[in-house]
Amino acid sequence: MNRRRRTTSRARKVFLGVAAAALLGGALAVGTGLGNAGESCAGLDTALRNNLNFIAGQQANPDAQSEARIANRQAVVDLIQQRRATAGCTADVRADAPAPPAAPPAADPTKSPAKPPAQPPANSGGGSSTDDGSNGGGSTGAGEVVCKGSTVTLFNEAAGPAASSGTFPIGTTLKVTNLDNNKSVTVKVTSPSGSCVLLNDAAFEQVREPGKFLIRRPVIERIG
Repeated sequence: MNRRRRTTSRARKVFLGVAAAALLGGALAVGTGLGNAGESCAGLDTALRNNLNFIAGQQANPDAQSEARIANRQAVVDLIQQRRATAGCTADVRADAPAPPAAPPAADPTKSPAKPPAQPPANSGGGSSTDDGSNGGGSTGAGEVVCKGSTVTLFNEAAGPAASSGTFPIGTTLKVTNLDNNKSVTVKVTSPSGSCVLLNDAAFEQVREPGKFLIRRPVIERIG
């Protein structure tokens, strides 16, 4: 009787060990399939830092629309974090420390006050266009392709299609094409930022894929 019990117990342990090995092998197979080696951690980290900087700026200087802007931008941050986790990005990305306000220059009593420079109108963004895909990749060859390898995300602004850039001066005309759907938009740079190019809401809506807040495969052309 005791021998039969020992045999049954030994067989049960062998069965459980085989089952555990099978489950582990399946988990490893699934985990390997979820990897995305083509995702750019550098681009995702830059997009994440830009959005965290925007949220920090809204929190430091809130207005009546700040809560809605922060909620919208947090959704973008969550999506980027998911993509970073899938791609295996491990950098500790945080908002940049706010720069101290610059001291105003001392007034010269012998000179008349200078007139402030004219500000570009809110809707100074260039006209937008949507490709039908017939160009095979969105680029028409009309402009110089710049910022290769960059990703494009958005910033909140209640204005016509426009862009911000840390690479090109205000007034530069850029064409941004989303190769994932062959849609493009032509905009003017109306404000500075820390990225090659960020599109505002109106411009981003014309080229993004539904439900996505990041253009992973853009073509950025300088055309003016």
